[in-house]
Amino acid sequence: MAGHEDPAYWEDRKGRLDFRTGAFIDGACCPAASGETFDCINPADGQLLTSVAACGPEDVGRAVRSARRVFERGHWAKTTPQHRKKCLIRFAELIEKHAEELALLDTLNMGKPISQSFPTGVSEGPFPADLVTAPNHIRWFGEAIDKVYDEVGPTGPSALSLITREPVGVVAAVVPWNFPLLMACWKLGPALAAGNSVILKPAEQSPLSALRIAELAIEAGMPDGVLNVVPGLGAVAGAALGRHMDVDCIAFTGSAEVGKLFLTYAGESNMKRVWLECGGKAPNIILADCPDVEEAVEAAAYGAFHNQGEVCAAAPRLLVEPAIKDEVMEKLISCLDLFQPGDPLDPKTRSGAIVSRDHMSRILDYISIGVSEGAPLRSGGARVRTETGGYYVEPTIFDPVLNRMRIAQEEIFGPVLSVIDVAGVDEAIAIGNGTIYGLTASVWTSDINKAHRVAQCLRAGTVWINCYEASDVTSPFGGFKQSGNGRDRSLHALDKYTEIKSTWIRFS
Repeated sequence: MAGHEDPAYWEDRKGRLDFRTGAFIDGACCPAASGETFDCINPADGQLLTSVAACGPEDVGRAVRSARRVFERGHWAKTTPQHRKKCLIRFAELIEKHAEELALLDTLNMGKPISQSFPTGVSEGPFPADLVTAPNHIRWFGEAIDKVYDEVGPTGPSALSLITREPVGVVAAVVPWNFPLLMACWKLGPALAAGNSVILKPAEQSPLSALRIAELAIEAGMPDGVLNVVPGLGAVAGAALGRHMDVDCIAFTGSAEVGKLFLTYAGESNMKRVWLECGGKAPNIILADCPDVEEAVEAAAYGAFHNQGEVCAAAPRLLVEPAIKDEVMEKLISCLDLFQPGDPLDPKTRSGAIVSRDHMSRILDYISIGVSEGAPLRSGGARVRTETGGYYVEPTIFDPVLNRMRIAQEEIFGPVLSVIDVAGVDEAIAIGNGTIYGLTASVWTSDINKAHRVAQCLRAGTVWINCYEASDVTSPFGGFKQSGNGRDRSLHALDKYTEIKSTWIRFS
């Protein structure tokens, strides 16, 4: 049989997939109460993959009741950290055991190259494949949870002050379509480790891997109801979770527009905690004293075009000083062949299909807006591979762009790069901060003092120095400004899924 590096291998695996299409509530698959479904389309060819249960308020209510019931009984929440650790490590092992299947589900669902879903050994680029990183997040929080200590307050001899963490209760995790399984694991790892019950709402564009891992959670030893999955439309199932009076916490990754809706839903209901990671418009700043222009340009290309540009931490604004502008642009244009869209099931492909026809139209509309605003189109700008029936957009560069233009201000979430001229560090900082977002940023310089100053001044949750997206589960991830609040990854993620309780004991 062909190996992972051969497209024929993945075509064969595709033909043998068994899609899970029902909701997963209280340990069992089930149709939506209404009987309604929605279609899952393969963006690589525009063809129907399957139809999935379209959950509504009644289904959400059942899932919440199941999650609350198991939480109150303590079958997960009140078990020892060592027990939860054992289950989570087993869960991670099962995800790894089924990694090919899960990777293929994500690639078919949202169009990303299979080499970015699964470690094929071909054209993977600088970032680990999702099915390496996702189970590692589950395992890391499983390993961590029995090493998290509570506190004793500094009282006098007549009192004892205990500061303890408790699970928040019922958590609704609403995750995006760009990294379906990985983003789910970012939420599930800390939420489950802390002892919560979780209702996972995958994006309607990419529900298939979420439905599969729900079964694996049961196999790993989690009680029924600890992990429920309610696929459905955001405006229906997502809104029902946001407004539900018995959901204690929303953990959301997605657009700022939808994040604001969840804040509204919380205010309209029970003031549930709302944690948001809402995208960005990151600046990638290449200064004249960049230590390695070739490396910086390669990182700039990946920052703009990796995962078809459908990355919240993407760097769609490239800020360059004039002294090296020509060299940067020459090298950048020469990189574009690497990111021309191809068949997502070919492991040599580095850029796949856009997630949906609607999103492709949105990207093309923004390209038209950039042209109408007067930004010169340096390269790309068109839909390609139309003969496949799929949704593909070639890597696109505008140069030069003014930071006030919409293509420099609004999150396009596609393979569109705006190149902006900056005359020195002060202007780079001002333009870098000149959007409503503040998720990530990068700066390339040989001067450590300059690097530290820029990192201090940029209003972003993560600033990379002479690299792009170099981090792991130990590093907190989240944003400033309208990029959201709270942090995923690291022990700081536990802050979102626990309550702090003070117990004051007075002695006679």
